[in-house]
Amino acid sequence: MSDELKGKRVAILAADGVERVELEQPRQALLDAGATTELLSLHEGEIKARKNDLDEAGTFSVDALVKSASTDDYDALLLPGGTVNPDQLRMDADAVAFVRDFVATGKLVASICHGPWTLIEAGVANGRTLTSYPSIRTDLRNAGANVVDEEVVRDGNLITSRWPDDLPAFCSTIVELLTQSKEGQS
Repeated sequence: MSDELKGKRVAILAADGVERVELEQPRQALLDAGATTELLSLHEGEIKARKNDLDEAGTFSVDALVKSASTDDYDALLLPGGTVNPDQLRMDADAVAFVRDFVATGKLVASICHGPWTLIEAGVANGRTLTSYPSIRTDLRNAGANVVDEEVVRDGNLITSRWPDDLPAFCSTIVELLTQSKEGQS
């Protein structure tokens, strides 16, 4: 474990149906770099994870409720995918407001696969260059985003990736950009 991100706090916003690998790998990369992560969700207890949207893949313990969370408490936000997870988040007013407010802070927001559905619902995709899982690219275009098919896309404080195969590049980009923001504070 390194300490390049020591003192950085990252919120992970997820609900039941989260794609396990898309939460687990970025969280582990952040922890390995010394960051602290906190899983925010819509309900207390645990959320159910999935593998390829279809197979049960265990659970994750929820650290706090999004309705009680403050953007001031975090340095970055991670929005993992899976189809059910972001579909639930975009139907929850507190989750949508948290994402909208987080993007407005200018702090890093990283989203993969179907995660950008929540960005659409929060009204923050318009005019941004983003990528996603192919099946939601029309949704992004309809929300005013410039959609590209690339492994990792950075547009200001937003980082997006397409699917689990992109996780190595997605994770390293998150850590790199958080490290740069930490160095800028020193």
